[in-house]
Amino acid sequence: MTELSSTSDEPVSSDIGVLLADDHALMRESFRALLDVSPGYVTVGEAGTGTEAVRLARRLLPDVVLMDVRMPGMDGIEATRRICTDPETASVRVLILTTFDLDEYVYAALRAGASGFLVKDATAAELLAGIRVVASGEALLAPRVTRRLIAAFGRQGWPASGTPPRLKVLTEREREVLSLIARGLSNTEISQHLHVTLGTVKTHIGRLLSKLAARDRAQLVITAYETGLVTPEPR
Repeated sequence: MTELSSTSDEPVSSDIGVLLADDHALMRESFRALLDVSPGYVTVGEAGTGTEAVRLARRLLPDVVLMDVRMPGMDGIEATRRICTDPETASVRVLILTTFDLDEYVYAALRAGASGFLVKDATAAELLAGIRVVASGEALLAPRVTRRLIAAFGRQGWPASGTPPRLKVLTEREREVLSLIARGLSNTEISQHLHVTLGTVKTHIGRLLSKLAARDRAQLVITAYETGLVTPEPR
């Protein structure tokens, strides 16, 4: 899981279109001001509710939705779920940004399809880096949001021996790659760990995304924990 730095091997070349979804106008204005002076980013729209965020995501097709969790009516988690499960917005990535870093929000957001999670005390540099990481197809968590936390909510307790049913479509090497992704290794680190080329790693990841019907690496991490392929590390 990427933590405020991209492990993507291909840079995002064009401007990243960002939809701001937050019920506080002042917060949206602050985000817009930051994006307006940052090369490579453009604000394509603003939403004050979850319902409006879904509507604008369908109409504007931004690269990234910067989504607050607590909004009137439809909250950010449900808005994220609707955006991420709608074929019309399949290309849209959601980065959750909230003052609430409670465990259940992290898991719920990622389970709904979010590609990242940051708290609002992140610096401007961290926010911009986070948007770029998510836009590139990577997964992102704030440093204090650990994989152990996700495991605690996502693990379903499959037996240590045998292969979980959902993973039977994978080869042994693909399961190994999935495990390394869930433990936070980048493509380059996986390549070095397995002594294979970077191209081979990318091929395995592409097959994992296809076979497990996952949107991105965040969803692969969720699957790894839910099936018990990866278990919490000892405290």
